[in-house]
Amino acid sequence: MTTYGLLVFDGAEELDFVGPWEVMTASSMVRENADTAVLIAEGAGPVQCAKGLRVLPDHTLDDHPPLDVLLVPGGMGTRREVDNPVLTGWIAKVAAQAEWVTSVCTGSLLLHEAGPARNRRVATHYGFEDALEARGEITVVRDARYVVDGNVVTSQGVSAGIDMALWLIGKLHGRDHSRAVRRYIQYEPAPPYLADEPV
Repeated sequence: MTTYGLLVFDGAEELDFVGPWEVMTASSMVRENADTAVLIAEGAGPVQCAKGLRVLPDHTLDDHPPLDVLLVPGGMGTRREVDNPVLTGWIAKVAAQAEWVTSVCTGSLLLHEAGPARNRRVATHYGFEDALEARGEITVVRDARYVVDGNVVTSQGVSAGIDMALWLIGKLHGRDHSRAVRRYIQYEPAPPYLADEPV
């Protein structure tokens, strides 16, 4: 059984956690509901995300189950939460116990402040690469959708979290399982308006 904990906070980018949430919960379904995914926030009340989506956490920082995987999303809220010692302290504590520590987009900022991303190779949103690198003690990889450094897996912005989550469930439960989940969620990117397509 794998327990995934996805952190949420005001200003979190929606797809940063909802994309991986879909992958993780679909993975559990394919595994006959063997796994659990929970949303965790500092408080028990509704969280308003970056684009206005409101979600209710399943647990607070003080009452969640032990986590095998921690996911930290990005979004404009990270700029505020980086100065929240309660949150960054919690990330540091959970990261020391989890099997995998992951982030999407500017969630890497919180992993850096909390410690797990220090002296690691990481990915983040393209618009934040210089700012993150300027904080020091970190190597920003600019040409990869996601980056694996030990048990820390970071991804670029928004949709890249889906790629990272698919890789992770493949690492946990096998490549064939990951392929089955990808097929189930019909994740076969074919962006419109490619250069060779008529408009």
